[in-house]
Amino acid sequence: MKKEQVVNCQFSVWYPIFKKHTIKRYTFRTGQTCIRVINGVVGFVKMSHGGEIGAPTNNVIDYLLDDGTLVVSGSDHNTEQRQTTNNDSDEEEDIQWSDDETTATVTAPEFPEFTSKVLEAINTLGGRVFPKLNWSAPRDANWIALNSSLQCQSLSDIFLLFKSSDFITHDLTQAFLHCNDQDSPDPVISYELVLRKWSELIPGGEFRCFVKENKLIGICQRDYTQYYHHISKQEDQVCQSIQGFFTETIQYNFPDEDFVLDVYRDSWGRVWLIDINPFGEVTDSLLFTWEELISGNTLSANQQEGEQAQQQEGPAFRYTTSEVTVQPSPCLSYRIPRDFVDLSTGEDAYKLIDFLKLKKSQQEESEEEAHDEEAPQ
Repeated sequence: MKKEQVVNCQFSVWYPIFKKHTIKRYTFRTGQTCIRVINGVVGFVKMSHGGEIGAPTNNVIDYLLDDGTLVVSGSDHNTEQRQTTNNDSDEEEDIQWSDDETTATVTAPEFPEFTSKVLEAINTLGGRVFPKLNWSAPRDANWIALNSSLQCQSLSDIFLLFKSSDFITHDLTQAFLHCNDQDSPDPVISYELVLRKWSELIPGGEFRCFVKENKLIGICQRDYTQYYHHISKQEDQVCQSIQGFFTETIQYNFPDEDFVLDVYRDSWGRVWLIDINPFGEVTDSLLFTWEELISGNTLSANQQEGEQAQQQEGPAFRYTTSEVTVQPSPCLSYRIPRDFVDLSTGEDAYKLIDFLKLKKSQQEESEEEAHDEEAPQ
């Protein structure tokens, strides 16, 4: 996977090529901030470092990356929140959380032009939107939202998800981490907030397609953690419709030969393009492995235990075959502190060493206290 391939998978790059097979759009501009509303379905706002939307001190990306800023900004919320409680601030409050008479305030950064354009787009899109950046959506952060969903109705909803998402942080800081041409300079990225009108897509209709050398080699159920009876019942129809869509619409039209498609097959059997992702480890391989995807060997489809792999024409189609194979969502690990994940998996040896040293120190202190209690007075 090369850096150029990652750049080509940005929404603003692939969308103009395939706009007839997603949703049409119209464009309006105000100054240097651009919002594109696509037939009331998708829009995006450019966000770049250096104050394209405001002064450098009011930079949206800097705010998203600032761990110290806990206040969620947005014109639909107050720009100031209390960090500590003053004893006299609430006469009805019985519990005194602090004896400190001083009150500290945190002022949320404001982005007037950016805020007005985003709110305008949200209203144009029906008041409920699905947000993402150039590549990723904050799917790992839906647990922090009040509705446990990526549905956003305000700028503060979007900021809360983005500031809580490792996927978004990766887009902003390590977009080219897994590329094999690290010696070349990183391309300059103009970050974009992509908004799509909220719609209740059936998870069982979403599929991920793997393309190598402009050939569709694999199709996989997108939500592989669940069993959908209609997929196994309509396996041939699903595979044929997706392969037909790829051949007629996508093949040889995208700048790269290797890439990953996310598509949606509706109840009428029509296939829609949802997203395009880089062909590499940065993209989840789902029920495949990247070792077999890049090997060049013929992939096998779903097999019953003990059944021999058979030669097949067309892409390998994998999906969850029964309730027995249902798995927990991989995003569940993002609901606990990163340190806990590193300790449980052993990914960070230094954290494990620090943890063991802490446990040893606590044990020694407990032993000393027990010895002091047993000593004669």
